[in-house]
Amino acid sequence: MSFDATILSSPIEYLKGVGPLRADLLKKELNIFTFKDLLDHFPLRHVDKTKVHPISSIHLASDYIQVAGKITALNLMGEGRGKRLVATLKDDSGTLELVWFQAISYIQKSLQLGQPYLVYGKAGYFNGMPQITHPEIEAFSPEKLNGKAFLDPVYPSTEKLKAKSLGGRQIGKLTFGLLSSIQENDLPENLPPSLLQHFSFPSRFEAYQQIHFPVSEERFQKAINRLKFEELFIAQLRLSLIRLQRHRYSKGVVFAQVGQLFNTFYHQFLPFALTAAQKRVLKEIRQDMGQGRQMNRLLQGDVGSGKTMVALLSMLLAADNGFQSSLMAPTEILANQHYQGITSLLKNMPIRVELLTGSVKGSTRKKILKDLAEGGIHLLIGTHALLEDKVQFQKLGLAIIDEQHRFGVEQRARLWKKAEIPPHILVMTATPIPRTLAMTAYGDLDYSIIDELPPGRKPISTVHRYEYARATVMDFIRSEIDKGRQVYIIFPLIEESEKLDYENLMRGYENVKAFFPEPRYWISMVHGRQAPDVKETNMQRFVQHDTQIMVSTTVIEVGVNVPNASVMVIESAEKFGLSQLHQLRGRVGRGCEKSFCILLTGTQLTNEARERLKIMCATNDGFVIAEKDLELRGPGDIEGTRQSGLLNFKLANIVQDKHWLDAAKQLSQTIVAADPTLSAVDNLRLKSFLHAQKGKLAWSKIS
Repeated sequence: MSFDATILSSPIEYLKGVGPLRADLLKKELNIFTFKDLLDHFPLRHVDKTKVHPISSIHLASDYIQVAGKITALNLMGEGRGKRLVATLKDDSGTLELVWFQAISYIQKSLQLGQPYLVYGKAGYFNGMPQITHPEIEAFSPEKLNGKAFLDPVYPSTEKLKAKSLGGRQIGKLTFGLLSSIQENDLPENLPPSLLQHFSFPSRFEAYQQIHFPVSEERFQKAINRLKFEELFIAQLRLSLIRLQRHRYSKGVVFAQVGQLFNTFYHQFLPFALTAAQKRVLKEIRQDMGQGRQMNRLLQGDVGSGKTMVALLSMLLAADNGFQSSLMAPTEILANQHYQGITSLLKNMPIRVELLTGSVKGSTRKKILKDLAEGGIHLLIGTHALLEDKVQFQKLGLAIIDEQHRFGVEQRARLWKKAEIPPHILVMTATPIPRTLAMTAYGDLDYSIIDELPPGRKPISTVHRYEYARATVMDFIRSEIDKGRQVYIIFPLIEESEKLDYENLMRGYENVKAFFPEPRYWISMVHGRQAPDVKETNMQRFVQHDTQIMVSTTVIEVGVNVPNASVMVIESAEKFGLSQLHQLRGRVGRGCEKSFCILLTGTQLTNEARERLKIMCATNDGFVIAEKDLELRGPGDIEGTRQSGLLNFKLANIVQDKHWLDAAKQLSQTIVAADPTLSAVDNLRLKSFLHAQKGKLAWSKIS
């Protein structure tokens, strides 16, 4: 079966009623280039236009409504930009104003006083009068309502398109014309017959017809279910195939033994017993690295769950087998922190650890590069500097990337080109990814979750306080400082204006100084405008306890470790997202003292902001927070989470359609396990469809 679908791949300008000028607009405004793109431009909603409501039924909470009546007055009002055409529509129950700001002369010529019209649009009130702005309007006779589709589609459009008579209604007419002109074989089936039968799905052709112009609620629901499942299933099938390909064909170095370095450290120098979750993840990593294929694993764990210890033990496994490791972090602060922590842990071990960042220069840098190439360095920690061509390993076996979402795909790929056989890859993130999202976005990766905190870590108490309680909050901070603790006070970034950020921060800094005057108290301040050396100095003063308070923007979100800091105050907390609030909170609670997070806000809060603050106060579990964040914000644009266009579904929503996602994942894995080449008769449609899509979709194997 061929998926060329020649009619549907035709350029949109060849569709009757479009032409070159309208085609250019459809391409620019809606990314509609072909007939198939138009079919994939789904309605926002449907309305029942067989019903006509009396004008008197319009009230303040009314939404879209259809009415019928006669136009009794037509007046031009205002001047310049405020110029508008106002028509008065009357029926037996009342009066309604219709208003147009665009295409005024065309509308004026086409409307006739005393004639009955059918009017549809979003109802509102202006000066106490019901009003519809830019309504859909057509001459009315009762027979017009007969023979209409069960529901009329409402299509997304733009102001530019509406100005060229390509509003929702016109797009509907084009789509109706296209669907009337194609046959079932122009939209060939891509799902196996067994699947269609199992779910009682309509054919692909019927699903497209019913999602645009449904004849009943039941058939519309079946159509939308079928197309949502198709989107999720095809995405999961591709991921299952990529994963299978990697498991079968990717060559990897074999770490055959757990040797002396690993065992000595584990039994003699491990500072605390591993949690059950850490042991489970370590076992998964050991199995991966001993099988002769490249490990490609995502390690996610909450703030403070002990990912770095798992990474260190994995690097000792590499060293036991004669291989070098690299650990790449997104900032110098984080790279330094890893370096100091790991060298401290390995101080009694015969392992050489070096740090390579942009700040390492001259003879020190030359020596590191020379010794690395000769195999004298077991473990290299660094920033983007590790990606430079001059950085050559003798035998790189394991590449670990921390906070992986901060590195692009191409950057990461450069690391595994530094060895003849690609090194094992472990990507770590402290931003818990909802399991729903991980299952979908990272389906081509193996992934491990550390979902348990080390024993002895006390949960952080989180409270929400309004601005009027500021003095009480400052008294509490003072009492903590008197006990010898340290405090973070964080101000939000206002993306639109760096100047406003700075002024906001400076005002806050002066305010804090008024509560905590020198020389009794000392304050560090860190923000994006500072030179790197000034920022580093101010950070270090706080790290070394020379200052008790750190006033900062979100630059400290990742990579500052001060176990003595016990209080995190977040100013204007309503301006932060859930995951960012959770990351910031994770800067405290790193020592053995009880820690606190105080969310300060004004009193005017949206319902969503209240919900976020409530969640933060209710739980410390990053995975619960990530799931809630996904529910509140929706999947949004997941490009930032996963740098491929894989999750930009047109219909499916991975939160609301989780049951379809689970079914799609399970069935795709079953099919690939039983028929990895999709050669069975039942799977030939799938194979043909995937082959046709191959050039259009991301097939990257890079995590």
